[in-house]
Parts: sequence; C-alpha cells; structure tokens
Amino acid sequence: MPDTFDLAVFLKNLPNLPGVYRMLDKNGQVLYVGKAVNLKNRVRSYFSGSHSPRIALMVRQIARIEITVTRSEAEALILENNLIKSLSPKYNILFRDDKSYPYLKLSAHDFPQMSYYRGHLKPPHRYFGPFPNAQAVRDSIDVLQKVFRLRTCEDSVLAHRDRPCLLHQIHRCSAPCVGAIDRATYHADVAQASDFLDGKTDDLMRRIRQAMHDAAEKLQFEQAAALRDRLQALTAIQAGQFIDSRAHDARKDIDVIAVAAEHDLTCIHLVSIRAARRILDNSFFPGGNAADDSAQAAAEAFIAQRYLGKAKPDVIIGNFRLPEVLHQTLNTEAGRKIAFVARPQRERKIWLDMAYRNAQLAIEQRALQGENQRQRQLALAEIMGLPEVRRIECFDISHTFGEATVASCVVYDDNAMQNAQYRRFNIRTVDDGNDYAAMREALTRRYTKLAGNEADAPPRPDVVVIDGGKGQITVAQEVWADLGLDIPLIGVAKGPERRAGEEDLILPASGETLQLPPQHPALHLLQTVRDEAHRFAITGHRKQRAAKRNHSQLDDIAGVGAKRRRELLTRFGSVRGIQAASLDALAQVPGISTALAEKIYRHFHGND
Repeated sequence: MPDTFDLAVFLKNLPNLPGVYRMLDKNGQVLYVGKAVNLKNRVRSYFSGSHSPRIALMVRQIARIEITVTRSEAEALILENNLIKSLSPKYNILFRDDKSYPYLKLSAHDFPQMSYYRGHLKPPHRYFGPFPNAQAVRDSIDVLQKVFRLRTCEDSVLAHRDRPCLLHQIHRCSAPCVGAIDRATYHADVAQASDFLDGKTDDLMRRIRQAMHDAAEKLQFEQAAALRDRLQALTAIQAGQFIDSRAHDARKDIDVIAVAAEHDLTCIHLVSIRAARRILDNSFFPGGNAADDSAQAAAEAFIAQRYLGKAKPDVIIGNFRLPEVLHQTLNTEAGRKIAFVARPQRERKIWLDMAYRNAQLAIEQRALQGENQRQRQLALAEIMGLPEVRRIECFDISHTFGEATVASCVVYDDNAMQNAQYRRFNIRTVDDGNDYAAMREALTRRYTKLAGNEADAPPRPDVVVIDGGKGQITVAQEVWADLGLDIPLIGVAKGPERRAGEEDLILPASGETLQLPPQHPALHLLQTVRDEAHRFAITGHRKQRAAKRNHSQLDDIAGVGAKRRRELLTRFGSVRGIQAASLDALAQVPGISTALAEKIYRHFHGND
C-alpha cells in the first residue's frame, strides 16, 4: 500500500454525489464498506465529532479510503451489498449463517431425483426451501417418499438396475429404474409433490379427491384406494403444519422479522411462512465487529443481505423502519410490490410478537453462554498467568501407522469454536508416524507468515494448545525459537488411565505439570478445544486414507477413463489380472485400441 495517501486532500476533494466508500488499513485489508447519498458529507463525518468506541477504533486503523460514484442511492445500495458479501469487511454487520441452509432438490431429469442439497442454486433443477436444518429436509423427503414415491437414487443407479430396490418393495419408490411407471405418470407425481412443497395443499387435495371419485366411478378400485391413501397422508401432514392465518394470507409468502437488542447483543429472529406453513424459524446474530451495531442498522443489513439478488416474499412484517430506497430496490428487483408491514394487526401481530420474544430468548441464551465462556477464559488465564485469554488455537496429529498423516488446527474465539477458521495440514515431510516431526511441520506452516508479519497471516492467538505430552511441547518451543515467537503454550496430555478429567497440563513457561479438578472451568475449555482438534484431525485423516487407498494404478494411465477402466476390470477381474494380461488380450477389450493397449502394457512392464 503506497504511503502517499493524503487524507486531508482526499476529504477536501470528495464529490457531493451518491456512491460507495471503502476504508482500508495499512495492509490493504478492507475494514468497512458503506454507502452514501452524499459521499463528501458521509465520509467526512467519520473524522469529526465523537463516535462510539468501535467506530473510533476503526477510524484509527484507516490508512486509505477508496470511493465508487454511482448514479443513484439505489445503485449504491446494491453495490454496497455485493461488496460486503464478497469482501466480508471486519467492521460491517455480517449475517453469515444464511449461507448454510439446506434445500430439497428436484432434478431436471426424465425421471427427476429428489435429494438433499446445499450450495448455489443451479437451474434448470428445482429447489425448495431454505429449510431450517438438514433434518427438516430429510423429514420432507421421507414424507414425499411415502406419499408420492419419488426416486432418491443416483442417476448411475437408475441407469443400471435390472430389478426394483427395497424402497419399491416397501412402497416408497415407484421404480422408474425398471419401467414400473411411465414417464407421464411419474411427472404427474412430481408435479403434485411440487405443489405440496409450494404450499398449494388445498388445491392438490381437491384434485386428488376428485381423481379418487372418478376412479371409483370407473370401478378402478385399486387406483382409487391408492389415491385415498395419498389423500389421508396429506391430511395428516397438513394438520400438523397448519398455522392459524387469515384466508387471504394462506396463499402468500410471508417473512416475519423481529430485531431485539439487549445485554450489548443484537439478534434478528426470522420466521418464514409459505402458504400457511412455517418452513423456517431461526435466530441470527451479526458477525464481525460491526461499526454500527444498532438494532435498526442490523435490520437494514439483514434485509439487504438476505433479499438483494435473491428470492423475495410477498410480505415482510417487521418491528423496524425499512428505508424507502431499500424498499424500492426490492420492488424493482422483484418486478412487483413487496408489502412491508411495521404495525401488524390480529394474527400478524401475534406472529411478530412471538418472533420478538424468540429474539429476546436467543439473546438471553447467548448472554448466559457468553458469561459461562468468559468464566472459563478467566480461569485459563489465571492458570497460565495471563491478563486474558480470548483466542485459542489447538493442534493434534492423526495417522494410521504413519499412513496419511494429517495435522489439525482448530480455533476458539469470540466465546465459541470458529469452524470457518479451522485448517488441516497434510504432512509432507514424514511418512513413518513421527508425531514430533509432523507437529513441527504443522506449527511451522501455520505461523511462518505470522512471524513475518505478512498481510495474509492468521490472527495471533493468545494461547496455543498442543494435544500431547512434554515431547510435543518441546517441539513447539523449538519452532517458537526458530520463528522468534513468544505465544504462550500449554500441553494437554492424557492421564495414566486415559480418562477425561485426569489430563496432565504442561505449562512450559513455568515448568509446571498440574492436574485440575474434573469440574474446573479452565479444564472444560481445554477439553472442548482438544476434543474438537482430535475430531477434526481424525476426519481429515480418514478422508486422506480413503482417497489414497481408492487410488488405482489405472488412474495414472492417460486415456483410461472410468468407462475403459470398468471394461478392463470386467474382463480381467482386478488390476493384478490386467498386469498379467498379454498385449493381444488387452487389445481385445472393447474400447481399447492397439495403441492404448501398448500404453497400458508398458505402464506395468516398462519397455521390456
């Protein structure tokens, strides 16, 4: 970052135009992204008057400011939202939880597959959701299997079965794999399932009831019985999912959003109602060290991040003010008017009151959890003789007799484990099960950038925990000496009986080895991060080991893809059989040319 930036000159020459501004630190990292109707007035306001401690802290870190002029405030709003999502600035209000929600997917195949899905939505497949959690998707799939009998198997299974699977036998799949149902009938079932997922249950049940009567009149009693069973199942489901609502709300997509601020915490509780069915109910807390953490700012950020560029409901009910420019932008994107209700009546008021109470309860729980975590942090700081402990990083090693050695690094910060900051290291320097060498490599790779004060270095932890005894701690001390680091270390070694609560804690700074009472809060905190590091290391090791063991020598031969590999294995039974085959025998395999047969033969036998 050049050091020629003159803040006074920059502020003096700002335009009186709408746009977006970005605050950057000395390393070029974006601290904050904001929008303004008037860039000159808005940006200059940060450098005059008094501000909250968070804004004051951010301003002290500003080394440079960049701006982008837009044609309108609405354009600035959209650009701001896109930049926040792509850059995740430290001081903006961020709602990252929304990305994790799962969907139910109906694929765009001749016989659509019903499946659990998480990720970017890709047309022409159809997606329903988001659902509050993975179990809700699986419950819906279970219901749809029972009622509509849609397939859940992969395309490869569908294409190669010659008889129905168990799901068909227990009446959970109509077996399109073996032609037990024709394409038109299957697509009719898919359409009914889609109507059910879209909340059009009343229309769907009316059509099924009419079809059942028609079948009975035609003396098609087996078909009528099947439709009767489907109708009864839908009736039971609807009875369990219906929410009291006025008739004109039953066909609308409604989101109820309540924001609450207590105990220095801000929470937004969202309830999504689709055709009188509650499909989402969850609390969100702003991420990042938000420069403006007021309830109104949190609500505006949530609306922008959740709806701009995404699907929008027909009605939003909220206990906050929706800025006119944001409302108009949502309407423009949707191509219709989205109603915003700030003073709901009757049932809608009950929904909003319930959402607000849920937000308050979530804050109370978060505050209690935070206090519990602070007590654990204070206890650990006291044990280690530190003023405070907030960020902890913990390392563990996992392998099977030296095979596929993986080191894990898990992070505890902001009173919780931070999954997004976890890292695994596939150990490169040793393959003989040397845990000390593996730990040396992992620590060196993790902290070299931090020691060199590089811009993309991870944050400095207050404590580094090593899952291991004195040998592992000694290795960590040697790495610290090589890198010039002085981060406090603590080792957690299993006791003589390897029972939880009897761990030996090794404190190299004081030379002590101590054992805390099983209920000690510091021990609970160390057990939490140690167990998570162990879990993360094992899962990484198992993936590496499986990938290594599943690797075939045939994968190394150019021109031998999945189909030709299958043909070779079908003919010769195994890789050893292929290796023993003659050149002429290889050339007789379907899809294997003479040239490719020679390549395969040379791969196993060289040029002999």
